[in-house]
Amino acid sequence: MDNGNGITDQRIMRYDPLVSPYQLKQDIPSSDLAKETVRLGRQGIGRILNRDDPRKLIIVGPCSIHDPESAMEYASRNKELADVVSDKLLIVQRMYFEKPRTSLGWQGLIMDPDMNETGDLNKGFRLSRELLSYVAELGLPAATEYLDPITPQFNGDFISYAVIGARTAYSQPHRNLASGLSMPVGFKNDTHGDISVAVNGALTSRRSHSFPGVDEHLMVSIVKTTGNSDTHVILRGGGGTTNYDEGNVRYAQSLLEKAGLPPIVVIDCSHDNTLNDQGVKEYERQEIAFEDVTKQIKEGNEGIIGIMFESHINAGSQSIKSDLTGFDPSTLKYGLSVTDGCLDLETTRLLILDFYKTL
Repeated sequence: MDNGNGITDQRIMRYDPLVSPYQLKQDIPSSDLAKETVRLGRQGIGRILNRDDPRKLIIVGPCSIHDPESAMEYASRNKELADVVSDKLLIVQRMYFEKPRTSLGWQGLIMDPDMNETGDLNKGFRLSRELLSYVAELGLPAATEYLDPITPQFNGDFISYAVIGARTAYSQPHRNLASGLSMPVGFKNDTHGDISVAVNGALTSRRSHSFPGVDEHLMVSIVKTTGNSDTHVILRGGGGTTNYDEGNVRYAQSLLEKAGLPPIVVIDCSHDNTLNDQGVKEYERQEIAFEDVTKQIKEGNEGIIGIMFESHINAGSQSIKSDLTGFDPSTLKYGLSVTDGCLDLETTRLLILDFYKTL
């Protein structure tokens, strides 16, 4: 694309109109039941973070959402479990639509809903909102990771818990974003295992910020935030090692106290917390991490307020090419992750029930 001056947009093919968040909200409104689900979810998570609620937080679900049908089935079955354990555990459904990539790869349902690199974001935003509406109507709070700073305008009214990931925890735009989000936000340690990055993210996002952003009409605006009092740290391993063990957890809590923050952490049992002795990720090792973390909780570490792990209908994952041009998603196996390997739903249910019975 060339606008005629020989300087601007030299590597832009075209600009396509993007549906406004306002219009999408008119097309897929949030019902009173959905609003109540989100309100109670945020309230419950906030109370757990502030230790005003003795329950523990369990954030569980697929590594990424690629198939609406299997996502809805998983959520329905997850809701049944959530109701059983609700007096001691607050289960939140992972609904991850954006996938940051270290190198090449599928970038998630919002960016590429047809998995063929056509980049139909209008369809992706619509699908994400429809799925989140379904989950909220079930009465199940939802969690997501925010990668693009404008995404919350499209679906944030359905989200009870947000994550700033390992690759964006350094990012000032994401710290700005977190300071204005209406839900609790967890910052992950970076991919090298640096916990201080997450601590600094949680700290700075508690302050007021001003930055350029968009409103629900996609009008570019100066955004002024109050700061988010419910930011915290998520440990996910990194740098070739795990960090869910007691020593690393205590170290993270000491860093938080030194920064003047509450010594509370959520532990992600997936990602680098699944590394074996040879430094290779094995999704099954989420069980080992989960059992170690729950043991620490039972032995009295009250600062571990939540656990996160990746689970789908079926165990494992299936490979897809990094170049998805012309790919046919109908060839994929049902209920099986296309990104990180996941525990199956039955194993997930048993792990959570065993933990529940010990509380």
